[in-house]
Amino acid sequence: MRALAIVHQPDAGPGVFADAMGPRGVELDEWLIGEGAAPADPMGYDAVLTFGGAMHADQGAQHHWLADEKTLLAQLIERRVPLLGMCLGCQLVAEAAGGSARRARAPEIGWHRVELTAEAKDDPLLGALPRKFEAFQWHSYEAQLPPGSTVLAISPICVQAYRLEGPAWGIQFHAEVSPSDVEYWIDDYRSDPDAVRIGLDPEALRERTRASIAEWNELGRSVCGRFLDAIRG
Repeated sequence: MRALAIVHQPDAGPGVFADAMGPRGVELDEWLIGEGAAPADPMGYDAVLTFGGAMHADQGAQHHWLADEKTLLAQLIERRVPLLGMCLGCQLVAEAAGGSARRARAPEIGWHRVELTAEAKDDPLLGALPRKFEAFQWHSYEAQLPPGSTVLAISPICVQAYRLEGPAWGIQFHAEVSPSDVEYWIDDYRSDPDAVRIGLDPEALRERTRASIAEWNELGRSVCGRFLDAIRG
């Protein structure tokens, strides 16, 4: 199996998802979309994953490649190439499918409660997760879903996971984040105006994250493994 990871910045890549793919014999190519040339045939992969980034889905004027990525994602959905979007990627997949992305009524930065919906019970990716759990998040925007979507998880702020026909999924929380990346995000929190505005306490977040990240990474690897199992099946 060959998979493509669309990466928007070096510190927001596939993280522990890459750890889960190697032992399963998956060849993972990473494409830093803002800097590197596109793969020769993006449609030729068995699966495509698109990850997070500090930019927002409506900042096409600053990041011209966003429009190209949305076009590519729409083509992947149309051709039924298995697709998984995380955080920013979750919002871009929703837009590519005919939905939209907008600023959420409040940022979710740090550990926040997520609850699965009844529809998630039989979902191949999320059905095995606890009905309620604390998820690591770092976002100020949310996905507005297109018609026909199935909502799989919610928080008090927004939709946290969904499934499209395709097969395609979007996950707002950072199931993929590695310990090194999350440490960098916390160190660099002042680059995010929303984190500053809400009065983020970086040391409190660091302490909580160090206590929880190993278990969280196990959850992330399991989600990635079930994604691979679902598309192979």
